[in-house]
Amino acid sequence: MEEETVSLDAERIKALMSAVAESRDIVAFELLYRHFYPRVRSYMVKMTRGNRILAEELAQETMMRVWHKATLFDPSKAQASTWIFTIARNQMIDSVRRAIKPDFDPNDPAFVPDEFEAADSLIERQQSAAALRGAMTTLKGRYAEVLRMSFFEGLTHSTIAEKLNLPIGTVKSRIRLACEKLRVALQDEAK
Repeated sequence: MEEETVSLDAERIKALMSAVAESRDIVAFELLYRHFYPRVRSYMVKMTRGNRILAEELAQETMMRVWHKATLFDPSKAQASTWIFTIARNQMIDSVRRAIKPDFDPNDPAFVPDEFEAADSLIERQQSAAALRGAMTTLKGRYAEVLRMSFFEGLTHSTIAEKLNLPIGTVKSRIRLACEKLRVALQDEAK
């Protein structure tokens, strides 16, 4: 379907804008639309560097703004065409702003971990490690051995059972008892 363009003079445009602003006159808006839409679309094609789809969308949005904001038009400040093309320009700017997405910068300080550990957390970590080493010395050899194999070497319970030639239940019991003895030892040291 081909659009029917309408050519209007400045006084007629002013009267139509007034009718749309005051009484939401659909017929008046239709005449304004037929007059301005092709011009706004052409302007948008130039502004979008030939992107006709985006130009159509922006021209439609512009004309919708004209309809919704017609009461804001002040003929003493500018002609209707100036006002409408200002809306079109602002629509284009808003479109560009929406499209701009900053690139991810892996070197952004917010994403780069600190090179040095904070002094308080370093001291806390060292104290915790010292307390754990001290508590480990209180464990009997068989408990310390299964705990070391499980937590420090990362072996599974079944692998520990095979290496020590023990039932898996015994390995699990020793690990549980060793953890309990460590907990008690660490609590006693904290007092």
